[in-house]
Amino acid sequence: MFSKPTMSAAVSELERYDLLAPAGINRGSVGRTSVTYGLGPKAGFVIGIDCGTTHINAVARGLDGATLATVQKPLLDKSAAERFQLIEGVIEELLSQFETQSTPLRALVIALPNIISTSLERMFGREILLPILERLQQAHGAPVLLENNVNCAALAEYHEGAAKEHSFAIYMQIGVKTGMGIVLEGRLFRGFKGGAGEIGHLPFPWSEREQPTWQQVETYMGSAALLERAAARWPAEEGQPPASTSDLFSRVEQSPTARDIVEQHARDVGNLAAACVSVLDPQLIVLGGGVGQNPQLLPGVRDVVKELCWPVDVVNGKLSNQATVLGAVRLAIDFAMARLLGEEGKAAFLYPGALNLDRIST
Repeated sequence: MFSKPTMSAAVSELERYDLLAPAGINRGSVGRTSVTYGLGPKAGFVIGIDCGTTHINAVARGLDGATLATVQKPLLDKSAAERFQLIEGVIEELLSQFETQSTPLRALVIALPNIISTSLERMFGREILLPILERLQQAHGAPVLLENNVNCAALAEYHEGAAKEHSFAIYMQIGVKTGMGIVLEGRLFRGFKGGAGEIGHLPFPWSEREQPTWQQVETYMGSAALLERAAARWPAEEGQPPASTSDLFSRVEQSPTARDIVEQHARDVGNLAAACVSVLDPQLIVLGGGVGQNPQLLPGVRDVVKELCWPVDVVNGKLSNQATVLGAVRLAIDFAMARLLGEEGKAAFLYPGALNLDRIST
């Protein structure tokens, strides 16, 4: 227990160095008012990067939650290796937007559309990514973490989006790829080898006449296959078939064909959601991704879930294409704060310590 003069002197010194800053005033019904403090601007900052298949989004935030800089870059037909090679340039562009000389970088989180394990043994392009992580660690002297992109989106929706009032939510990404993030009491569930939520790997199709094939759920549910099915069914009298999923959904009100295709896709998403509900029994399902975030899907998905299992709230995500990068930043702040407080920060992959492990662990 410290005396009031001792605490006041310590707080004043920390405030003088911008490590603490007043956050508000508490006024009770009796007694004196008190000043509350939070982390100041020089306590440090973190970086979150969404290195996706269609874009790279990056955000720098102070540990106090203030956004310092953002970078957004669209990607056109980039391979995984090419996307990895853009990360360093994006970080430099981000850092050029604000003063960093007296403010330490506390953590850097990169979200990728891959299964993330402690050894990255299933990471395509691992031989290209690891030297990049080495250069980042040497250049910035901060922990570098990797996390699955859907896990990050799930974390963001849990803390800042549609799942804020729920204790157990799953986030289903339906777009170019298909995946699921699982958040229970604010913590990600990653599974034994980092593959929890990889619903794109579920056996599909499954009947007496058909045999499952590798990642067929992801192939069938993905945007490219959806547009191919639309083109195959599109009648000549309705003009050119949709060129994108946003184009398809925009035609639902005028085109019976577009409406039928979207309704069938909603049933397909509902079937997938019902399977997840039967295994996990979540409190809430959040639909996200380039396709899943469309409100036109909701009624059909809800109907199928109710028919095949039991009622579960199904909603659209609120964070749109920012969900993954916001989740990455959230993970970085949580990790950095745990380190500053002397606690153990949990991460699926932490460079370079994770590479020293001989086996997968969680």
